[in-house]
Amino acid sequence: MTADSAHLLARVRDICLSFPGAQEKTSHGSPVFYTTKTFCWWAGHVHRDDRARGVPDDTLAQAITFLPSPDERDALLADGRFLVPAYLGTRGWLAYDLSGRLGGPVDWSEVHELIDSSYRATAGKRLIAQLDAR
Repeated sequence: MTADSAHLLARVRDICLSFPGAQEKTSHGSPVFYTTKTFCWWAGHVHRDDRARGVPDDTLAQAITFLPSPDERDALLADGRFLVPAYLGTRGWLAYDLSGRLGGPVDWSEVHELIDSSYRATAGKRLIAQLDAR
């Protein structure tokens, strides 16, 4: 992992672990953040459709993979910083490039909102109530 990747992962980790009951584990060689279900993956794999469009395989090496709310998914996909990742993309998940290669500097408040939405889609009612009580 490069120093830049480590810095980005540290920022993502700080956001993810600020949610009630959030924990981290390693799955398939990458950090994963979860409560009872995963709500954020570090990195992702480029889907074959994007590879066919010329997106390099390492594009999502510095990215988060998250579960957006269904009503926001199409709007996010219209933004070039988001891709449908391999494997999880068929279940509604998206990947957001943090390297800047797909569209400029990262908006960390937006990253927090994306992770918050994914957390709310996967966490139990008790944890969401704890989050809302803050």
